[in-house]
Amino acid sequence: MESDHGDVPSAHDRSDDAVARACLTAVASAGDPVMGALLDEHGAAAVWEALASGRPPSAPPGIRPAAYAQRAARWVERAARVDPDSLLTESADLGCRLLVPGDPGWPTQLDDLRLHRPYALWVRGAHDLRHACLRSVAVVGARSATPYGRHVAADLAWGLAQRSWTVVSGGAYGIDSAAHRGGLAAGAPSVAVLACGLDLAYPRGNENLFADIAARGALVSEHPRGAVPSRHGFLIRNRIIAALTPGAVVVEAGLRSGALNTARHAHELNRTVMAVPGPVTSALSAGCHRLIRDFGATCVTGADDVVEQVGRIGTDLAPGPGSALDPDTLDPESRRVLAEVPQRGGTGTAAVAAACELGLDSALSRLGLLAAAGFIERGPSGWRARSARLTPQPTAAR
Repeated sequence: MESDHGDVPSAHDRSDDAVARACLTAVASAGDPVMGALLDEHGAAAVWEALASGRPPSAPPGIRPAAYAQRAARWVERAARVDPDSLLTESADLGCRLLVPGDPGWPTQLDDLRLHRPYALWVRGAHDLRHACLRSVAVVGARSATPYGRHVAADLAWGLAQRSWTVVSGGAYGIDSAAHRGGLAAGAPSVAVLACGLDLAYPRGNENLFADIAARGALVSEHPRGAVPSRHGFLIRNRIIAALTPGAVVVEAGLRSGALNTARHAHELNRTVMAVPGPVTSALSAGCHRLIRDFGATCVTGADDVVEQVGRIGTDLAPGPGSALDPDTLDPESRRVLAEVPQRGGTGTAAVAAACELGLDSALSRLGLLAAAGFIERGPSGWRARSARLTPQPTAAR
């Protein structure tokens, strides 16, 4: 993506508050409630000025002085290594823009996080984040998902996208990837909240997916460029996925899955928590079943059920059994690729690429999106159309 120095040209062209918040993303751990309390008490500009000068503010009420002293020492040490101009201009060179509370594009639902609210967000992508999340649903689940789980996630995201709902997820393998691809295949924007800097593609195997999301949606992180992912980072970013949306769907999750952490955040934020049932013999459905049985999650089996839970009363009620996927809603390039996939037999990626005058990577990306959305599948002889295109049937997720 080309850099846009009109978004974040230098520290001198942003307010003191915005520059301070950008710097604090490189100084304090994400979502630290102690930093949140300091920002509420003093404001971002004053907090950053104090840390940059080596004289941290006094501890907020209720924080043990010894514990605060250790935190403050780390912040001061990190602040000494931050150059505001370099941070902002190099981020702009990567195509990243900065969002802070009060900006027109800031999703105000994040304010529900209170002391755990992000200090700022780094965003890369073609879509306005606030607008993309006005009608959005979090779709999360296991990284080591089963074919059943990936199919349900893609079908669910497809159905949501057809009704103009954005999918928000974490960009991980498994359920996250299937949900992002399903929504993108239907032509809707997708939002991925990452646990690292936006200059890194993690997991690396999703690099092409992240490029597709940036082209038609938004990549989001509260971490500055260069920040590497960590276990804590994955868990803490889940609160953002939950806060951005009015409801979260767990498609497939084990009893110790990080997706249950997202569901917990959603519950604490008074969002709607939903779960998709699965085979009782599958350990990857045990978390979903526990959410339904013990924690009051709503059992959902398709996009109509989800929209009925999070949509507007009277306008988003479920109309009944769904219909087959409609190829006319695909973007033109995806329709060309789909047209080259036979209904019987099979064809290879190279043959599709040649017929559509695409590179191998682009053709494979489109074929993957079509497969995630349920249009095609990979058989012994190559890519072929799914039988659902010949005889419309309700999908397994409904």
